[in-house]
Amino acid sequence: MTDQRMPKEWTGRFFEDLDVGDVFRSRLGRTITDTDNIWFTTVTMNTNQVHFNGEFAAGTRFGRMLVNSCFTLSLVTGLSVCDTSENATANLAWTDISLPNPVFCGDTLWAESEVLGLRESSSNQNVGIVDIRTRGLNQRGETVCEYRRTFMMYKRTAPEAAIGRCPEAVAPWRVQ
Repeated sequence: MTDQRMPKEWTGRFFEDLDVGDVFRSRLGRTITDTDNIWFTTVTMNTNQVHFNGEFAAGTRFGRMLVNSCFTLSLVTGLSVCDTSENATANLAWTDISLPNPVFCGDTLWAESEVLGLRESSSNQNVGIVDIRTRGLNQRGETVCEYRRTFMMYKRTAPEAAIGRCPEAVAPWRVQ
């Protein structure tokens, strides 16, 4: 019988760990707060008041502040990283981005991704090219964001795969 347990040390997936058709659903959800939305909106210099002015937003067809759509895209991407691109080296393309349902503060989002294509890189033997589609789902299961993303991903044998790992302790344990 094959051991189906997770490895004791999680280093993320590498190019050779993926197969076309693999589907990954985020283990964690993330609830969006007013602070998240307002900080992201002001840091990115977005001056559309529907994202940070409650009185203005109350007069719109939504009746309340909308979460900045770029924050939605960023959050959904972030939720997908540990499953899909923790060992990526570069994003190559974002396409077919759609936002079919609004997102409001208090909504909780999850990500679901499917591997659509894999190919060896013609310019770098240490990476492969991965094509995925990802969608963000709210607490009601409604799709709030969908997109395709293509990125370069390290192979397990790439020298860069060992960078950033926790160092070995130089002294023995002191706690018994």
